[in-house]
Amino acid sequence: MFLKQFSSNIERSSRKQLVAVIIASLWTTTAVSEGKGLDVKDWQKYTDVQGTSVDYPADLFSQSGGQAERGEGERFRTTDGRGILEVYSLPNEPELAPAEFLRNNLQMSRHELEYQRVTASFFAISNVRNGLIYYSRCNFSRSPRALISCIDLSYPAEQKAAWDDVVTRISRSLRPLHRG
Repeated sequence: MFLKQFSSNIERSSRKQLVAVIIASLWTTTAVSEGKGLDVKDWQKYTDVQGTSVDYPADLFSQSGGQAERGEGERFRTTDGRGILEVYSLPNEPELAPAEFLRNNLQMSRHELEYQRVTASFFAISNVRNGLIYYSRCNFSRSPRALISCIDLSYPAEQKAAWDDVVTRISRSLRPLHRG
């Protein structure tokens, strides 16, 4: 008797959670398709072991994606898996400038980029491919140690307007940032 009732309670609880996820997904899809921004309420700070930190919307990127693909850091996903945020650090030896780093590591022609900004202390690049926007920003610090602090974001291109404010806030919060 207890096991059957317990099982029934779990099924009801699971159904309630599933319905809540479906409703949230439908609401987000509807709001995004109507050109509204994403409804983000829970901004948190992520900091990796090297000291790279960034503000990110924890209610939007609520799923862990494990370790970042490069460097030391973390990967976060949206519940529908269509949005991915990676935050990571790389050692910068032999202390490359942002333009040099891009020349050595960019896997496409810079002419293919839809957006690029390169300064003495950071770069930000973006491209659209297969219906997704890929955005990357890396800050270069030299003191007290040479470090590259990066974020990589991917999200649906058809939702660009809805994501703009979120991407801007994430990008501008990336630290460390050497201002020299």
